[in-house]
Amino acid sequence: MKVMIAEDERLAREELTYLLSREHDVELLPFATNGAELLELAGMHKPDVVFLDIHMPGLDGLQTAQSLMQVEPRPFIVFATAYEQYALEAFRLEAVDYLLKPYDEERLRQALQRIRSRLAASGEVAGPSAAGAAPAAAEGVKTLASSIKPKLLIDDGSRMIVVEPMKVGFAVKEEKLTQIHMADGQVHATRQTLQELEEKLTGYSFFRPHRSYLVNVEFIDEIEPWFNGAYNVILKDAKRSRIPLSRVAAKELIKRLQGE
Repeated sequence: MKVMIAEDERLAREELTYLLSREHDVELLPFATNGAELLELAGMHKPDVVFLDIHMPGLDGLQTAQSLMQVEPRPFIVFATAYEQYALEAFRLEAVDYLLKPYDEERLRQALQRIRSRLAASGEVAGPSAAGAAPAAAEGVKTLASSIKPKLLIDDGSRMIVVEPMKVGFAVKEEKLTQIHMADGQVHATRQTLQELEEKLTGYSFFRPHRSYLVNVEFIDEIEPWFNGAYNVILKDAKRSRIPLSRVAAKELIKRLQGE
């Protein structure tokens, strides 16, 4: 993998350069000392990965990351900083990882392994000698990547909560917030819309019975008639929550439950 470092502090830059140089599949590209320089160098060298400091002169790391999101091919971003308070913003910018200084070798290896898995999953070449790598080794990386089950990140405004998608029972829109009800009774509030949540749960068994609800189909226990041809969906939680189900949605849901 082709790696570029953006770091204005010489000692921190040299430490990270040394640690990365010990990895057999890392090709170190010219480094940058500020955001503007990084964007110029990234356009020239097309890095796979950028290790990006946050506090730099001129264009800071967060602003630079926003610009990198428009670059093609888009590099993976790992923030490397001495400050913990930017972690939420970093992950909103879809950073792969967030490393704190002084660097911990094991955490750095974890970040690199995460990148290797993503490169393998996307079909990208990982490393300058990858073309001659043993097929079994490449297959092993792909198997590792495919075995990683995606999580759902819920942004509650102050932190990112990691949950198993199938442990979500249902979500409901309430005023400006979306309330996410977990199967164990926990409730998380987020400003993410139901539409955004539904998109993140694509591939899982979720269904929109009503414009204000999103329900885990595996969490449905009964469908009961209501009035004027509408229905209620009764869920498996302790409260036996009732979710409105429109006539049109009822036909679609019944077909889905029957495997049609």
